[in-house]
Amino acid sequence: MPACDTRDTWTQFLQFVKTRCSLTAFGNWLAPIRVLELTSEEITLEIPNIFVQDYLLSNYKKELCAFLPVSAQGEPAIRFVIASPQKKQQTTSPTITTQLTSTGVENYPEVKLNHNYRFETFIEGPTNQFVKSAAVGVALRPGHSFNPLFIHGGVGLGKTHILHSIGHYIKEHHKKLRIQCITTEALINEIVDNLKKKSMDRMKNFYRSEIDVLLVDDIQFLQNRLNFEEELAHTFEALKNKGAQIVITSDKPPSLLKLSERTIGKMEGGLVAHMGVPELETRVAILQHKAQQKGLHLPHKVAFFIAEHIYNNVRQLEGAINRLSAQCRLLDLNITEELVSMTLREMLQQAPREKISIEEILKCVAAVFNVRVSDLKGSCRTKDIALSRQVAMYLARLFFNEYQSLIALATYFNKTHSTILHACKNIEKKMMTDEALCEQIGQIRKKIEC
Repeated sequence: MPACDTRDTWTQFLQFVKTRCSLTAFGNWLAPIRVLELTSEEITLEIPNIFVQDYLLSNYKKELCAFLPVSAQGEPAIRFVIASPQKKQQTTSPTITTQLTSTGVENYPEVKLNHNYRFETFIEGPTNQFVKSAAVGVALRPGHSFNPLFIHGGVGLGKTHILHSIGHYIKEHHKKLRIQCITTEALINEIVDNLKKKSMDRMKNFYRSEIDVLLVDDIQFLQNRLNFEEELAHTFEALKNKGAQIVITSDKPPSLLKLSERTIGKMEGGLVAHMGVPELETRVAILQHKAQQKGLHLPHKVAFFIAEHIYNNVRQLEGAINRLSAQCRLLDLNITEELVSMTLREMLQQAPREKISIEEILKCVAAVFNVRVSDLKGSCRTKDIALSRQVAMYLARLFFNEYQSLIALATYFNKTHSTILHACKNIEKKMMTDEALCEQIGQIRKKIEC
């Protein structure tokens, strides 16, 4: 196959895939790939990092085989070459080394990142998949993908983990870019300290001229602090104008923060991504991962038991594993449901499932959604009742044994098991973006657990 034909084939592959994925995914994963060498037996592709190779082979192996040369084993005949970091960085930040020595900012300490918070150790699930994809896109192309990236969600769901993961990846793959990762509280303290020392000009110069990537955690602590907010707003504007990447985390979306319209507008000008509470399967995966890190054997059945009873955030799951690990090692015990119930008694957030009836769940759902229990059991398809019925199915499955619930629930609601599954997935999807629905479900769960 002539080289020009092969190149045309790669272009055809890209055109084909572009119609089957989002523009964001195409821009982040496929657009940076370059063809280096072309023969009838093999194609050599230059990729920014190993993540792109994994993404390409995991998602498009069938299409690659259809468009490109195939090996004797039926695999795509592709040789991947990681792009030289020096080659990529010459165009992004050619003057940063001289800046560091000429402005005196070398006195600022090197950025401190949590070594455990990396993309490789982040457990992905439906409620955080979008956030992770956006974060990887930012890490691959700082200042070009989503700027600013604003991540919001409840306490202990992994926002700081993602923030530090971005920092680690950029630090390792874009070595000439200067990163600053800081909490809002630490930033406020730094401003106060520099005001006392009359060195604000030095601080402004560092944050607005020398930084290429600014990672700010817990921006909600900036609320009701007008002077500090103004200082940070000017910093964001200066960084944005010079093409620097900004990533912000918060416990609520920009629109709910008590900040000026101007600041909120800047935060909403990039990408706002919500990180939700991990669903059951993801919580189980997190528990297994944490247990493996501790060298702890956690039976799958016990992992499900813990995940069903501790569901608010990832931090509590990690705390549960730490406590179990200490108990088992100090007393030389095996992990059982009985040991979990005894050791984690005050951490478990709901009563045992057999003590909760579907009827009780329906009553709680009906009370919050202001509908009748008979409506939830019936076949009426008005929008409000259909939604409340799906919430009832979702909660009923959540509160009952994972392996037996589908048949029992299908019988109770007089539906097929696929209808129950569809309802659960639909509610999980809505909870990723609908704050009001999340609050309603939270109220129902409190009523059920009382």
